[in-house]
Amino acid sequence: MSDNCADDEGRALDASQAADRRILMLVLLINLGQSLAGAGVGAWASSTAVIGAALDNLADASVYGVSLYAVGRAAAIKIRAARISGWLLIGLAVLLLVEVLRRFFGGEPPVGPAMMAMAAVNAALNIVCLRLLKRHRGEDVNFKASAIFTSNDSIVNLAIVLSGVLVMWWGSNLPDLVLGVVVAVIAANGGREILAEATEAEKKAFPEPA
Repeated sequence: MSDNCADDEGRALDASQAADRRILMLVLLINLGQSLAGAGVGAWASSTAVIGAALDNLADASVYGVSLYAVGRAAAIKIRAARISGWLLIGLAVLLLVEVLRRFFGGEPPVGPAMMAMAAVNAALNIVCLRLLKRHRGEDVNFKASAIFTSNDSIVNLAIVLSGVLVMWWGSNLPDLVLGVVVAVIAANGGREILAEATEAEKKAFPEPA
């Protein structure tokens, strides 16, 4: 009887892990597509914000890949994977700030309509990703990291739409550069949140002896 229960639990666990992998693979592929499209549109439209969003999507895809690797593995490996995700996002924020500074000292106004169109497409895809991730209601630290990334992306894309309007209105690249800084700050804060989640998960998995 106990062996049958153990077998049932094992099959349920395997099924749950397989579902986790499918979800992570889907959001990974979506983010890779967003990254490639955003990089092309951002370069053509001379938009720091859109390029930043594309880099953010590339970082997200990397994180989903790390999370995919961590599914079903030991708690220590999951925590390490989440920390890699957090530092990756902070590194992205630093690179984006460098790009903003470079463009501040020389650059033409970006193409506002292209910014808005790309952001609208990204926002729709982010909703798809969030719905996929919310199917998983567990406490896995890597799924929490993935949800933080995707939520940040949604905020960024709404801001890019507003920035595109301001760029068209003012005929200046200043709104795009300001948004580039905002994206960097959001990315850095997301990385901080993920590192904090990893620390909390570590405390739960490996409590200090009383």
